Amino acid sequence: MTPAPRTAGTAPDPYTLTAAWAEELNLDVEEWDARAEFPWEKWKTIQRSGLLAVPFETRYGGHGGTLTDTMRALQGLGHTCRDAGLGFSASTQIVSVGVPLQAFGSEELKSRFLPPIINGELITAHAITEPDNGSDALNISTTATRDGDDYVIDGGKMFITNAPIADLFLLYVRTGKPGPFALSVFLVERDTPGLTVGEPLSKMGLRTSPLSAVTFDGLRVPASRRIGQEGAGFLILDHVMKREILFSFSLTLGEMEHRFERVLAYAKSRRQFGAPIGAFQGVSHKIADMKIAVESARKWLTDTGVKVEAGQDAAIDIAATKTVVSEANKQTALDAVQIFGGQGYLTATGLERDVRNAVAGTIYSGTSEIQRNRIASLLGL
Repeated sequence: MTPAPRTAGTAPDPYTLTAAWAEELNLDVEEWDARAEFPWEKWKTIQRSGLLAVPFETRYGGHGGTLTDTMRALQGLGHTCRDAGLGFSASTQIVSVGVPLQAFGSEELKSRFLPPIINGELITAHAITEPDNGSDALNISTTATRDGDDYVIDGGKMFITNAPIADLFLLYVRTGKPGPFALSVFLVERDTPGLTVGEPLSKMGLRTSPLSAVTFDGLRVPASRRIGQEGAGFLILDHVMKREILFSFSLTLGEMEHRFERVLAYAKSRRQFGAPIGAFQGVSHKIADMKIAVESARKWLTDTGVKVEAGQDAAIDIAATKTVVSEANKQTALDAVQIFGGQGYLTATGLERDVRNAVAGTIYSGTSEIQRNRIASLLGL
């Protein structure tokens, strides 16, 4: 992703925000992954880097960056940091509560909660997916019933990133009959009676990014904690999901860039049968395809980010970007293992961890199958 030209005295390229912290971010990555624990010490490094502040207004402690600035910063994190789970939690921190709160929240809520979200003192999560409905947001079954100045919420959510460590949740719940105007959004603190966070779920990859279910039983939330108008949930969800995909897969692009550089260097230095393995067509074609995959991902993300930032219709672009980048990441991770051979299969190399992490990208934020269905529908099929 080529950065926009900058004049003298302007802020540095956000891509470089986390580069100086590489040693701290990459300390004992294999051990943290094996333990499947959230690395709190590294979270402090993320806080110090200023990454979490990029897209937020300066009056709340942010950097006042654009959507594409945020994409660029997360791309840089992906290139710098080998702990993909930590990066995924950081991306979730930015987009889950802070982004919709800034765009749709009351000034009272923004003034109170944005500063500690931006500096990373409050960890955030958004609760959208349900056990029975998955990505079918039109049929969310968790309900919020108005009771005087409050809403009473009952139901449950599943696969909630950051939930085991979150202080703040943004809940997407039904306030009317199923349909496009039935969804509303509420900001809820972790210690609110009636909200229960489940035990962390063991998973294949992104193991340092904690995940769990969240349930609501008579959860009473003041109407003042609603984000936007009642029934505006789909508008908010659309705003958030576009950015969730652009942000998390900018992170992925950075990871792909680093993997490509590593594989290219290895293919030039590793010798077999009297020549560098990159001289053999079977290897060189894989590396050529890897380069094509990285640049295709970069172009889709760049063009779609510009479109979303300009307020243009980008529905097909978002679905295509998510599909292209997630599938390219999975394939290049597998190819990297193949090129490294026996070394690639060892956990110490870190490439098998790349494969495990990459599988998640074709599932979260809407599976590849759902993205293709969306594109087909938008084409009138």
